[in-house]
Amino acid sequence: MSKTPKPASSSSAGDDRNLVTVDENYLAPTFEDRLRIFWEKNSRAVLAACALVLVVILGKGAYEYMAAQRERAIAADYGAATTDDQLKAFVAAHGDHVLGGLAQLRLADQAYSAGNYAEAREAYGKASGILKNDAFGQRARLGAAISAVQAGATAEGETALKQISADLALGKLVRSEAAYHLAALAAKAGNTAEAIRMIEQTTVIDPDGHWADRASMLRSTKMVGAIGFEPTTSWSQTRRSTRLSYTPRAQIRAA
Repeated sequence: MSKTPKPASSSSAGDDRNLVTVDENYLAPTFEDRLRIFWEKNSRAVLAACALVLVVILGKGAYEYMAAQRERAIAADYGAATTDDQLKAFVAAHGDHVLGGLAQLRLADQAYSAGNYAEAREAYGKASGILKNDAFGQRARLGAAISAVQAGATAEGETALKQISADLALGKLVRSEAAYHLAALAAKAGNTAEAIRMIEQTTVIDPDGHWADRASMLRSTKMVGAIGFEPTTSWSQTRRSTRLSYTPRAQIRAA
């Protein structure tokens, strides 16, 4: 009896000798292979980074929205403050905000107009501290110096005016006005040489400006004894020329 021959098995059945593992050690992986390998190794880190970026974007948007709402609220409170008490309350609540500085500047202007020069000097000094070296801050600094002269602290006021006129970081208008007031003070004291020096400094600082014209008029009088220091008139002109207006940053962005 002959044996039944076993069927020949396929040469490839169960034979995985030709299978190749595709990883970073494979000599020629395709772009898709590289992408799959990268994702398998770094998917969690990538997802975490994307989530972090999303949180940062949402947080920044929320912060900017809240800041804009706060700016609008502060601007509304500033616009509603009309009396001295309201302005003082606003300054107390927002003393570190530019509008707090402008409110303090309004209080200083009102004190100066009322002839309360010592009070005005203090108020201008506070406003200058809040507003720093912007246009309003420079005006406050000049106001403090002029108020000191008007309050009888002439030496202190002159020192402050000299510092302002020599400060190259300040605007020409403020520096030339300070120099003019020093010239007028020198003329009033009979110090002709100093008056002429400050007149020349006024014209050098801002040759085409208003205070250069005033200085030329002062010089044309030849420093006669009738010349007096006129900070009340001239400072009133400066205060009128600088409007206390403010546009919240949120409104600027919206525009």
